[in-house]
Amino acid sequence: MSSPAAPTRRSPSTDADRASGTGARWALAAALLGFFVMTLDALIVNVALPEIGRDFDSGITGLQWVVDGYTLMFAALLLSAGSVTDRIGARQAFGAGLVVFTVASAACGFAPNLGVLVGARLVQGAGAAVIVPASLALLREAFPDSARRARAISIWAMGGSVGGAAGPVLGGLLSEISWRMIFFVNLPVGLLALFLLSRTRRSPRRADTPFDWTGQLSAVAAMGGLTFAAIETGAVGLAAPRVLLALLVAVVAGAVFFISQARGRNPMVPLSLLRERTMAISASIGFALNVGFYGMIFLLSLYLQQEQGLSPLATGLAFLPMTLLTAFVSPTAAWSARKFGPRVPIITGQLAMATGLVLLCVPQASAPTWLMVLLMIPVGTGGGLAVPAVTSLLLDRVPAERAGTASGVLNTARQVGGALAVAVFGALVAQHATFFHGLRTSLLTAAALVLVTTAASLLLRPARQR
Repeated sequence: MSSPAAPTRRSPSTDADRASGTGARWALAAALLGFFVMTLDALIVNVALPEIGRDFDSGITGLQWVVDGYTLMFAALLLSAGSVTDRIGARQAFGAGLVVFTVASAACGFAPNLGVLVGARLVQGAGAAVIVPASLALLREAFPDSARRARAISIWAMGGSVGGAAGPVLGGLLSEISWRMIFFVNLPVGLLALFLLSRTRRSPRRADTPFDWTGQLSAVAAMGGLTFAAIETGAVGLAAPRVLLALLVAVVAGAVFFISQARGRNPMVPLSLLRERTMAISASIGFALNVGFYGMIFLLSLYLQQEQGLSPLATGLAFLPMTLLTAFVSPTAAWSARKFGPRVPIITGQLAMATGLVLLCVPQASAPTWLMVLLMIPVGTGGGLAVPAVTSLLLDRVPAERAGTASGVLNTARQVGGALAVAVFGALVAQHATFFHGLRTSLLTAAALVLVTTAASLLLRPARQR
């Protein structure tokens, strides 16, 4: 009778590697869902704007605030959210952001009037501001190897692309029932992301340092003043007292912010980081890409419904080819960056977006919808190619302890671009004799800006190998 075989002993390092790999997959799944629901919410609202306007008897200025109330707080709090993420840990910050976002989504769905809706959108934006840098810092922590991290970021970006693809169609479909449903759809997704996050390990904390209240409050005042001035210019003109006052607040608050970051003991955004070439160029690229993409989505959502007479569902379906192709393009960014270097997908993506924006200005106002649908495709796919590549390049260039802050700066620039695009383009449309004339002026402005950052992309250096 043979003796029983001795149990196979696994080395502690093997168990640790397996646990780490499992935790990394949970972290990626949670980060992907968080970015998905945040992007879904940003785009699902645009298609429902006419329905919201009819329900609350609101004009274009009120509808701009429904969009920009979210993006304003998103942009204003991203800077400190990145810093807070580095201090309290990526997992903890990501969970807090998800809770705030989910609760605010429910408040949006139950809003009794436009003021409450805009207020709830502000809170939503605050939660989303934490989700983005915390999700990227979570990936930086879960995937220390740069090659695996680049693939993880591409998958994370694909979550945003899928959210972008689903947003317009789902917004149009749910608006046929009630525009309130577009906010309630966030609840199950947020709860699932929280469950996935609970399966990951707690993130390490940095040494506690005082919070930079001066920097945060001045950032909110500067961005709020600038956005308010841009939106109100379309309604009352640039010379109106409240517009001039808002611009003055933006300038003074902006000066206070930069002084506080230069001289403060614990700045939330060290100016040494902003002086880094990769950081400055990456932020500029992110700004220009969001001006083009979100500006186009806002304008064409209104154009297709108000000028062409499409239903909300038909409008959502018109965006579907662009957003679906964008979802397929995003994963190729990491492969392109590895094979040709990061500048190739970054520059190619920007050139594609600029081309699409210019081509959208060629047809006449009576052009068939299918032609506009085709011309939108380069805009979305260009952004889908460039954004993951520039994000991956930036995270490779910064140390791990600054990943949250750096991603916060990048995404602040992106959201400021989106907020100002809605505000400025809405004002341009209001000031022109026809909607389509204002649309053309806006899209050509966005194309010129993207071409400028394309030229600046030539100065980007390859990522360092760690």
